[in-house]
Amino acid sequence: MQPFRIAKTSWMAAVLPGALALLAVFALQLAGFAPLTRVGQLVFDAYLRAAPRDYEPAPVRVIDIDEESIRRYGQWPWPRTEIALLTDRLTQAGAAVIALDIVFSEPDRTSPPRIAERLRRVDGDARTLATLESLPDNDEQLARAFGEQPIVTGFFLTNDPRRVQAIPKAGFAVSGTPPGSAVPAYRNAVLPLAELEQAAVGNGSVTLAGDSDGIIRKAPLLMRQGDQLLPSLSLEALRVAQGAGAIFVKSSDGSGTFGGGRKESEVVSIKVGQFEVPTTESGALWMYYTRPQPDRIVPAWQVLSGELSPDEMAERFGGHILFVGAGAIGLRDLVSTPIQDRDLGVMVHAQAAEQIILGKYLTRPDWAVGLERSLVLALGLLLVLLLPRLGAARGAAFGIALGGATLAGSWYAFTGHRFLLDPTYPLLAVLAVYVTETVVTYYREEKRRSYIHQAFDRYLSPELVKRIADDPGQLELGGEERQMTVLFCDIRSFSRISEKLPPQDIIRFLIAFLTPMCNVLLERRATIDKFIGDAILAFWNAPLDDPDQYENAARASLGMIRELERLNAEMPEQDEEPWPGDVKIGIGLNSGPCCVGNMGSAQRLSYSLIGDTVNLASRIEGQTKFYGVQIAIGSALAQKIPQFATVVIDLVRVIGRDAPEEISALVGDERIAQTADFQRFAEKHAAMLQAYRSKNWESATQWLDETEADAKNLGLGRVHALYRERVAALALAPPPEDWDGVYSATEK
Repeated sequence: MQPFRIAKTSWMAAVLPGALALLAVFALQLAGFAPLTRVGQLVFDAYLRAAPRDYEPAPVRVIDIDEESIRRYGQWPWPRTEIALLTDRLTQAGAAVIALDIVFSEPDRTSPPRIAERLRRVDGDARTLATLESLPDNDEQLARAFGEQPIVTGFFLTNDPRRVQAIPKAGFAVSGTPPGSAVPAYRNAVLPLAELEQAAVGNGSVTLAGDSDGIIRKAPLLMRQGDQLLPSLSLEALRVAQGAGAIFVKSSDGSGTFGGGRKESEVVSIKVGQFEVPTTESGALWMYYTRPQPDRIVPAWQVLSGELSPDEMAERFGGHILFVGAGAIGLRDLVSTPIQDRDLGVMVHAQAAEQIILGKYLTRPDWAVGLERSLVLALGLLLVLLLPRLGAARGAAFGIALGGATLAGSWYAFTGHRFLLDPTYPLLAVLAVYVTETVVTYYREEKRRSYIHQAFDRYLSPELVKRIADDPGQLELGGEERQMTVLFCDIRSFSRISEKLPPQDIIRFLIAFLTPMCNVLLERRATIDKFIGDAILAFWNAPLDDPDQYENAARASLGMIRELERLNAEMPEQDEEPWPGDVKIGIGLNSGPCCVGNMGSAQRLSYSLIGDTVNLASRIEGQTKFYGVQIAIGSALAQKIPQFATVVIDLVRVIGRDAPEEISALVGDERIAQTADFQRFAEKHAAMLQAYRSKNWESATQWLDETEADAKNLGLGRVHALYRERVAALALAPPPEDWDGVYSATEK
């Protein structure tokens, strides 16, 4: 039962962070987080730039009052007679409707009666005034022209405090509950002159409101003042062109699609004449722009100047919906679209009419929101559940695949079916889950690595732990041959110490002893291989190169002796620590080739070393007990540290090895080696060994007598005592002729 609980807790810890990240994304989606909505809009912009609507000839043209028209016919505003002439010629060419993206809200200042009124204020000539007053008013002439032409005038809607109510030319029929606040509402209207508005057959709003970034992505077809619905210029132009009556609005509760959390009725579609237009909930048309098309635009001067023949006029304008707008510098009604940073506002109305006529719509189906929310949950949960099992590389590949599939699906919906499906939140869910799980996993791994560091720092050198942590591939079976220095350290008479102490006190004693010993070793760049009861096995020059391995080993050994002296002096005074009197140790050092690396089985590895050098170091440490020295070293190491105070103690054939080894005692560092007393002792001791190995027992005894006091001072009293015993025994029973002076050890 406990393993199941542990596994369940581990699984929950792995998936919980990703699940929380997923819930956060889902909450943002439900709330309609504005910055992410903006990202979705930019995605649609990118789609539209990559795959705009292909231009197809449609009965829609834009009459542009451009810079050349202003140059030819004078500064704007033109006399209303010029406008009348323009609309008259377009009507004669057979225009189905002429929609004016110009609001004639003020009287014409060039009208003769208006000029007479200004002259009268400055005492103008009476005859001139009478003549001017007898001439027809320009606005009246334009109104009469409008009365004979298929004209749709434009008006602005604003939110100014002043309230002027716009009245549509045709009524609205609503299927279902009249749409409420979803349709954009305005308080005020800027209308054309009353006579012009009354004379026109249609009247539509020219107001275009962009999104929060000012880009026109949707063309409003419906607007509202109070409870009064009002048509846009493009929708009204289509109505007049078809001779239709009312405009039919289908709301959400009148179409069978009411739901999805809506609190009130929203627009679903608008029907004008033979065209039924799918809209947004606010009654707007998603704009499916084309790239700029020169064929769509005709400069106004070409119509006014008569440059176009009647046949050309009929061909270009006959049966067409014509939108008249101002594109000249200083007059431009400029807007930003996903295709162009600056485009004529009248072009939005014209392209909206084109889309409706051609039936080319971008739609955001009413199931789009549900699908996007389902994708967020489905993709997010899938990633939450699989990431802990997949690992970093496969998890990243799977996350990229999910994100790519989501984006590809959205792109296919746009290009193949003209659906607007927003991939932002599903992509964000995938990204949020992946990043969260990755960060949390990385944090857990770092904690695990830190734990490994803390745990293994007690067993291995920091360099080795770092090397393994940085490159786990090092944890493979195998090794390499290196020139190394090996240390064995053992506590003297540990069995007797163990006999006197309870088990817990033995452990406390070992901790109190081993901790400072290891500190000394690690300070000298040793790698601590293992503890064998009370013994320590350490080595140098692996896993990292140590060019000072011989010197570091010698100094570490001397440092351990000094540290033990401190412990023997201080620890007995601490009653809480079980320190068994005067503790002594023996240290054996040897240098030579070793095989070092990860050894063991496939189930358990140990970074260790093997070889004759290691075995000999262990035997040398065993001889410290016999010879009564604290530090004994092999001949290879003694040759590497000539600056240290070393003394050859014997030529020994250790157990398990046929070749004899010259063992030396390490009695001090360079300071000791440079003293006159040590140098004098070393010369006499070497002479003693020479006499001993030459079977000159009398001379050997003489040298032993001369060096006895110095030997005791250097901790070599036991060595000299052994030689006295050997010399006395060999003098009574001389060895054979082939005697080589080698001592064969009887103990390890």
